[in-house]
Amino acid sequence: MNSPSADQILERAHVVSLPMRVRFRGVDKREALLIEGPTGWGEFAPFLEYGPEESAAWLRAGIEAAWEGFPERVRESVEVNATIPAVEAARVPEILDGYPGCRTIKVKVAEKGQTLADDIARVDAVRQARPGAVIRVDANCGWSVAQALEAARSLGPLDYLEQPCATVEELAEVRMALQRAGMFIRVAADESIRRADDPFRVAQLRAADVAVVKVAPLGGVRRLLDISAKLRASHMDVTVASALDTAVGLNAGFAAVAALPRLNDDDLIDVPPAAAGLATGSLFLEDVAPAREINEGFMATAPIIPELARIESLAATPERRDFWFERVRQALAYI
Repeated sequence: MNSPSADQILERAHVVSLPMRVRFRGVDKREALLIEGPTGWGEFAPFLEYGPEESAAWLRAGIEAAWEGFPERVRESVEVNATIPAVEAARVPEILDGYPGCRTIKVKVAEKGQTLADDIARVDAVRQARPGAVIRVDANCGWSVAQALEAARSLGPLDYLEQPCATVEELAEVRMALQRAGMFIRVAADESIRRADDPFRVAQLRAADVAVVKVAPLGGVRRLLDISAKLRASHMDVTVASALDTAVGLNAGFAAVAALPRLNDDDLIDVPPAAAGLATGSLFLEDVAPAREINEGFMATAPIIPELARIESLAATPERRDFWFERVRQALAYI
């Protein structure tokens, strides 16, 4: 489809500012531009440090949702993981209360200004609050190879280390070192896929076991599904996750995991997708739609329609509205 003009996008746009329950990625409020399009609602919310060229993928995803809609869903509900920000260990039980029944927990680690001891305490608090939970840790490129290996020894057992280091070569080194040490901890790639010129390089270098894929940074649901199919063909598992999306952006994430092709094991039994990182709505104090219910660790994949009254009550200031409108114009030049 042809991209709409800036005027066509902005005449349908609303800019909101959502208060966070806990500080996440260095922000207390999450701003987003929502687009009410002919086929639904789309979201444009690249992180503030992203330039126009990188932000263009996020705009493509918003345009796809608003003007094209989503592919057919093949599943009505999916398992989701809980997400624990880099908070002090004492806050972990309170945050986990917002994720009833979740059996997989993703814990943020390697936060600037914190230590491995802080990470160990946070992960231990998760284990105490949810005995038997499957734990993933996300370092957001925060470790060297040596630090990643030390963390793996200190934090294990783990499902996977998500983006422990910055480069694909470092991920490959961590993965090989873990295997040689007999440590059954997988390596997951996030930034090395969504912020890479070549999202398939991690598979070519056998640098990761898991691909963490996000709709907005990859340019839409259909492109995510295409990338995921190729990575799965390279024997990588796929986890669909949020980019700290509002309820509108989460619609796209749920559309993506709901449309992942079915996989059968050797006994021809359908293997459900990995627990998705899409229960992040609980990180907001307020959102533009009622919260999706978590039912025994699962969430419905049907889209939720935002409420105009909520959008109006969460409207950003005129200055921030102008800022986001200009971001749209700049990003559109790269589509």
